Amino acid sequence: MAIRTSRKEDQIRKIKIIKNFVENSYSSVLIETGKTKVLCSASVSGDLPQFIKENTNGWLTAEYTMLPCSTLIRKARTTYKPDSRGIEIQRLIGRALRQAVDLTKLPNFSITIDCDVIQADGGTRTTSINGGYMALALAVQRMLKEGLIKDNPLTNKIASISAGIVHGRLLLDLDYNEDSKADVDFNVVMNDKLNLIEVQGTGERNDFSVEEMLNMIKYCQSGIKEIFAEMELALNE
Repeated sequence: MAIRTSRKEDQIRKIKIIKNFVENSYSSVLIETGKTKVLCSASVSGDLPQFIKENTNGWLTAEYTMLPCSTLIRKARTTYKPDSRGIEIQRLIGRALRQAVDLTKLPNFSITIDCDVIQADGGTRTTSINGGYMALALAVQRMLKEGLIKDNPLTNKIASISAGIVHGRLLLDLDYNEDSKADVDFNVVMNDKLNLIEVQGTGERNDFSVEEMLNMIKYCQSGIKEIFAEMELALNE
């Protein structure tokens, strides 16, 4: 299959966000990035980990999984054996989203963000971070409205996107076809100041220069600005 014929090198995939997709969760979004679809939901409880119970802070954590039919070949359920990739990704999501909140303003509350990949076509971790932030923002809105917390704990907006070098071409927001052939794979998380939260970069088939890395980060900055605009539209609908 040809590499990147329908989009420009620095063009992101179409984003679609449906709020409150699941009625039983405290808040939720179904987020689509191209053909990748992730259901992100937030749960709020007073069940805090032991290390948090020693002070008055709240806590935020994340869980991530890919459903069996999210991929072309059925993915086994993680119930039966550990999924090291999934564990690594959910730790990334949790770290990223904790950069969005002042936990001292969530006293005695624990928020869990669940990210379930319904359909995977590249960028499941970055889409999960974006949807996870949306679910978190909606949960905070509801907690303020219901009087569970007094002050808004959100300090930053958080978004993420991928970039890479495929057949010598620098591309933004890789789909699976591009990602599977990438010489270099890069995932970037930023806040709304466009400062870096986390960078994951790997030379899959080739090494890469500092200049190429900086160009990928610049591509990601541009894409993340667009993602923040889409988030803002969805939150204000």
